[in-house]
Amino acid sequence: MKKCLLLTILFASAQAKAQLIKDTGMQKNWSLHLQATVIPQYHFNFTAKYTGDNSLQTAEATKVSVTNTYFIGRRLWRNAAIYFNPEIAGGEGLSKATGIAGFPNGETFRIGSATPKLYVARAYIEQKFAIGNNTTFVEDDQNQLREYAPASYFSIRAGKFSLADFFDDNTYSHDPRTDFMNWSLMSAGAWDYPANTRGYTNGLVFELKQPFWALRTGMVQVPEFSNGQQLDTKISGAFGTVLEVERKFTVNPQQNIVVKLGGFYNKSRMGNYNEAIQDGLAQMMPPDVTATRKYSRDKTGFYINAEHNFKNGGSFLRYSWNDGNNETWAFTEIDRSFSAGISFNGAAWKRPADKWGLAYVGNGISAPHRNYLANKGYGFIIGDGNLNYGIENIIELFYSYHLSKLHLFISPDYQFVVHPAYNKDRGPVNIVALRMHFEI
Repeated sequence: MKKCLLLTILFASAQAKAQLIKDTGMQKNWSLHLQATVIPQYHFNFTAKYTGDNSLQTAEATKVSVTNTYFIGRRLWRNAAIYFNPEIAGGEGLSKATGIAGFPNGETFRIGSATPKLYVARAYIEQKFAIGNNTTFVEDDQNQLREYAPASYFSIRAGKFSLADFFDDNTYSHDPRTDFMNWSLMSAGAWDYPANTRGYTNGLVFELKQPFWALRTGMVQVPEFSNGQQLDTKISGAFGTVLEVERKFTVNPQQNIVVKLGGFYNKSRMGNYNEAIQDGLAQMMPPDVTATRKYSRDKTGFYINAEHNFKNGGSFLRYSWNDGNNETWAFTEIDRSFSAGISFNGAAWKRPADKWGLAYVGNGISAPHRNYLANKGYGFIIGDGNLNYGIENIIELFYSYHLSKLHLFISPDYQFVVHPAYNKDRGPVNIVALRMHFEI
């Protein structure tokens, strides 16, 4: 797939010279942006009856995450563009990004080394095919060219990207660099969306877009191992698919409601929780889900994502579910999740670029997953060596203060976690952070 992508990019670049549309006052052929985000995060000491290999530590020092991304876009020909995003990421999360299923820092990866590393986050081509003659003006933005784009179109995207770039989007709860930071608020918690450790994958996305509705689907690679950096090349036995329907409802000129319904199916060399428990009992050992892996395993589920946009803010809610029979493979160990929240800008106090948000999320796991952890099993992000099960409840509150002359946003953030990793014997935990985000 990487070779095919490279050939496609080279072919597209060669064609661009002959077919490239000239710059105009309202249309640009280049899009260049960057972002940098630094998040120091700390949790206050808390009590726990016991601590396992994947537990949040009851006391630890402040941890800092760092990301720096460059967004480069180039028009190729009419309604076609190529996007390339080199990225640098480093630092670490609390307890090495373990111990809470809805982890509190969306900029943290489960990478062993804290040293910043340079890698390619995205490299993909987008081609739109206009349906009709109507156009809509699109402003220059990250991975978005300034242009008059088709109002209705069919598009194909091919290359390396994050599925979260195109699916389960939400105006108020999607970007941990500018909105809520918690993992289970930036995406549907129970959608084990295919990605490598840093959140990216290779594949295809198709979209049919109309002014008031959209239909999109994608097929991508999954990791070779759970939480793995390498993607599995055995496409027949390891892949991920997602299908999403979107509908927009206009309430009045200042209000609208957007609803997205998505279904997903992942197949890979997963392990099975019930089989691991039975093997553990037979051997009088703690269960090990990794010992039961084979290519016939799969995971199915769905999500509902809704937002209500109104003057100076909006509200949102999500619900997601997966069958929870086989091990979590890419995102985080959540099998059921509900979240809701509100977000307002600072127009009322004459700071329209400021914003604040308050949200709640409740995460849960399936019975097989629960029994596996209770029998002293471990996943790749949670596992206390025992389990007194309870819903993982999280509240997050943030305020983003905009320093306009510096293009800098400073956001104090507070999260309160009850039953971290679904365990009533641990916590609650108070977590604070100060996010510093720069973008141009």
